[in-house]
Amino acid sequence: MGGTDQGPNLVQLRLLGGFDLHSAEGRATIPAGRKVRALLACLALSPGQAWPREKLMALLWSDRGDGQARASLRQALAEMRRAFVEPSPVRAERDAIGLDPTLLAVDALEFERLAKAGKLDEAAALYRGPLLDGHGVQDDAFEDWIRVERARLHDLALDVLQRLAASQSGDAAIKTAQRLLQLDPAREETHRLLMRLYASGGQRTQALRQYQHCRDALQRELQAKPDAETDHLYRQIQDETAPISVPEPTVSPPSQAQLPEGKPSIAVLPFENLSGDPEHRYFSDGITADIIIELSRFRSLFVIARNSSFQYRDQAIDIKRVGRELGVQYVVEGSVRREGRRVRIGAQLIDAGTGNHVWAQRYDRDMEDIFAVQEDVAQSIAATVGGRVEAAGRDQALRPTPSALRAYDLLLRAKALMLTYTKTNNEQARICVEHAVALDPSSARAYAQLAWCQWLDCTACWTEDREKALAKAYESARRGVDLDESDSFTRWQLGLVHLFRREYDEARLELETAIEMNPNDSEARGIYGLFLSAVGKANVAIEQFDIAKRHNPFDFSWTPWVRGVSYFTAYRYEEAIATLKQVRDPINEVRGWLAASYAQAGYLREARATLEEFLRVARHDMAAFPGSRLRDWESYWHGAMEYRDQKDFDHLFAALRKAGLSE
Repeated sequence: MGGTDQGPNLVQLRLLGGFDLHSAEGRATIPAGRKVRALLACLALSPGQAWPREKLMALLWSDRGDGQARASLRQALAEMRRAFVEPSPVRAERDAIGLDPTLLAVDALEFERLAKAGKLDEAAALYRGPLLDGHGVQDDAFEDWIRVERARLHDLALDVLQRLAASQSGDAAIKTAQRLLQLDPAREETHRLLMRLYASGGQRTQALRQYQHCRDALQRELQAKPDAETDHLYRQIQDETAPISVPEPTVSPPSQAQLPEGKPSIAVLPFENLSGDPEHRYFSDGITADIIIELSRFRSLFVIARNSSFQYRDQAIDIKRVGRELGVQYVVEGSVRREGRRVRIGAQLIDAGTGNHVWAQRYDRDMEDIFAVQEDVAQSIAATVGGRVEAAGRDQALRPTPSALRAYDLLLRAKALMLTYTKTNNEQARICVEHAVALDPSSARAYAQLAWCQWLDCTACWTEDREKALAKAYESARRGVDLDESDSFTRWQLGLVHLFRREYDEARLELETAIEMNPNDSEARGIYGLFLSAVGKANVAIEQFDIAKRHNPFDFSWTPWVRGVSYFTAYRYEEAIATLKQVRDPINEVRGWLAASYAQAGYLREARATLEEFLRVARHDMAAFPGSRLRDWESYWHGAMEYRDQKDFDHLFAALRKAGLSE
């Protein structure tokens, strides 16, 4: 395979953009059966790991009985063996089948390796198209599996091309950006990059044409219009006297955050999923997040929040660089391998200054011990780093019932869905959590997570009866705190619901208690900042966001959303605009705050364009669309931000009126 450093004497398997199999001598040997090719792809994408025969049967012959599926697997395995010459990489045992990775070179695996190593040119050259393009099979289970794998590699290709384009200039950058748009036609920032590249190179006509391509793609793919930034660039290009700049194609040196004084600082990187099933990544992510939570209970430690740690997923890790960028003394790495009812968790603690290993441990446990494993890992790290551990304890049983284990698995799935903040995924998350609550009524975090889903339904108007959704959120949050009064997440969730019930004293008590319990909980500080803005202390709120940002310097999920609200409330409109624009995949409310901020800052054209987008999305998204009159939107904004003083609402409504909402 050109452009890689794979050995020439290996069998070469191409899965990206189709299917090709060549012997070490270059002879093409493509198996005739589609399911044989699918079987080979499954095995090849799990190097060194064996798949249980039952799992392969369920994946490729789910519509057949056990006997017929087993016979079909044997036949496919025989055909697959015939496709290879000796030495064959096929390793078949009585209960499992795998491939010897030392005898087979797979382009998809090499693509991932090159991407993680930062070899962007070589990685981009290897990505020829979707995984097994044109080689699907008629089996729902396999199609579900291949859909996940295709999406994962597609997203990695987008990231590779984005970083590559940013490191290039001139024609090279143009070609890379064009290829990026072939994979993601509605990628608006790439359209803007091409517009800038064309205009700065004297091709203003082509730059203006690129705007039309952008507009058409957004309408076709998303039923959306270009955002205010794209429209502003378009007008700049139309004005031939306006200079058009392109970001310098340089990689900025890593920043160095200041180490906190008085306590050891630590970051936990996302644990690697070694289970051989990409769908199990949510499980390894959940283990990582829960270890972070456990470490955060120790007041003697400064713990970096999950969102910042997870910025390093799927990258070649330089521990010293991570330490500099996050401002920590220690870094935890680990892996999770889940096989049936057994789980193996490996963890190691590394001194970020020297790169030396301080501590390492491996845990082989039954799934019934999973909570004990998490607590063991967290306490071992804390004891090693801090010298002494403040015992926080957990009231959960160390050997939970099978129902509790299933509930825990559902809760991890719900957390992964919640990160997207969309109506559909919030509904799916709520279903998962409701099932978890039914299975394990003693889970405080399940009730708190359910309250979060219900509150989001209310604030986003994804339900016609918002009052009922808020009442349910209160019941769930109250139950969570009753079950575990020492958990900061349950506390701040209850505080959030109190705020939107206009119970300000109760909200303050719960939020301040959450921070006292866990000063490392950046989310608790974010919600406390929202509360302070609601009661007229927006500038004090921003101080809380600054503290939260130190714990979570790369947080671009919902924290910029509520921080932007505080900037607007504090009449700091330019900062509000800059902050709200950081929100990735924003909930529609963010567009409303951005339109109001643009209007108050004097950018009326941008304000009107953003407000139009807000109304367009709302018409599609809301259970009951209020219309285009300002007074009909007042109840919506009371559910989005519950100011205590009417003057703050008057400030917001005046801004929306200026942005274009009629009386």
